[in-house]
Amino acid sequence: MTNDRVSAVLAHVDAHLTESLDRLFEMLRIPSISTDPAFKAECDRTADWMVADLAGLGFAAEKHPTPGHPMVVAHGEKTGGRHILFYGHYDVQPVDPLSLWDRDPFDPAIDDTPAGKVIRGRGAADDKGQLMTFVEACRAWKAVHGDLPLTVSMFFEGEEESGSPSLVPYMTAHADDLKADLVLICDTGMFDPQTPAITTALRGLAKLELVITGPDKDLHSGMFGGAAMNPARVMTRVLADLFDADGRVTLDGFYDGVPELSDEQRAQWEALGFDADAFLGGVGLSVPAGEKGRTALEMIWSRPTCEINGMTSGYTGAGFKTVLPSKASAKVSFRLVGTQDPQAILRAFEAHVQARMPADCRFEIRDANGAPATVMPIDNPAFEAARQALSDEWPRPAAFIGCGGSIPIAGYFQTLLGMDSLLIGFGRDDDQVHSPNEKYDLEAFHKGIRSWVRVLDALSKA
Repeated sequence: MTNDRVSAVLAHVDAHLTESLDRLFEMLRIPSISTDPAFKAECDRTADWMVADLAGLGFAAEKHPTPGHPMVVAHGEKTGGRHILFYGHYDVQPVDPLSLWDRDPFDPAIDDTPAGKVIRGRGAADDKGQLMTFVEACRAWKAVHGDLPLTVSMFFEGEEESGSPSLVPYMTAHADDLKADLVLICDTGMFDPQTPAITTALRGLAKLELVITGPDKDLHSGMFGGAAMNPARVMTRVLADLFDADGRVTLDGFYDGVPELSDEQRAQWEALGFDADAFLGGVGLSVPAGEKGRTALEMIWSRPTCEINGMTSGYTGAGFKTVLPSKASAKVSFRLVGTQDPQAILRAFEAHVQARMPADCRFEIRDANGAPATVMPIDNPAFEAARQALSDEWPRPAAFIGCGGSIPIAGYFQTLLGMDSLLIGFGRDDDQVHSPNEKYDLEAFHKGIRSWVRVLDALSKA
């Protein structure tokens, strides 16, 4: 359902899409690469550009210095209704290798592709294009009605692509200025080109490096083999014992805090028509390797994992060297869900290793750290209101989905400021973010603006 007030704003969006693209292209031309000190001035220039643009919309916008790149914070007029905070980042990834780009990464253009028109350029999808869908939706509301349907603030950082070193200190120091009823984040994607999504579950992460040492030097395997304990052999046992025959992780207490899907969410996921065979077939595989009895989507979005990310031991160069290695090392990570405690899992892993350590070997765990999962309360009426608003814009109904990876900012808003986040994005799997020839579908940009128009209206009433 679309009311007359919203229809007028949508018509304005359609009629002024060219101007919206002009503003996006102006922003895309600034090479705001945050990780390279050579582009510090360009990051600063992008922040200034944003402040000027938001001020022109009537926001009280300011650039706030940090030890790294500036934060931009803007506040709109208070309406007395719900107060939302929109987050995005204006920095981009480096463009290397430049030779693989078909055009200048900072000379954006519309390209025709077999799948339709796309916006080509660094930052088009991550995150300038996504960020500007929201700004342009606010612009359209104000152009048509003179105000926004609810109180809006915006918060943009310039270090997301370089680890956000200034983010937590800034959020802690400026908590009162950033406080709102709900956060909107546009740094995610659609389920498919026809199906919008709200990401409500982000997996946490725990990781470590395990080093096992046996003899004090590499040994001749003919002279010492059999008599001397081989740490590579110990490592293979430690790692193999992490899993049982059904693909479950064997660490004590590992599944504490892991929730089951609700019937409603299971039905939404089944309705998405996810093709597990195509998903695995696209990378040369055919059989799901996780917990038996779980669908592939469950494994990716709602179940925890243990993965061995790398192993080294002994001689790995060309040819053959018959040594018994002194050391073996492995890097192990865990994706976490629900209320799993990363520190408890790291302790359980250490106990698992200790129980399998023979007399002549010792072990060390290095760089162990972790962060819990982030779960949003979909029983909050704002979430269903936003889902319905997205469903009104796109061909297929929107779904609440999970995310196999981690988006730390959503967790920071929850833990530092006590605010839940609606993660709504319009990216697509083939956007080539962080890679040469990054793109953002023109339809994603256009309908993204229209989607936010609808969501703003829905949130003002929920």
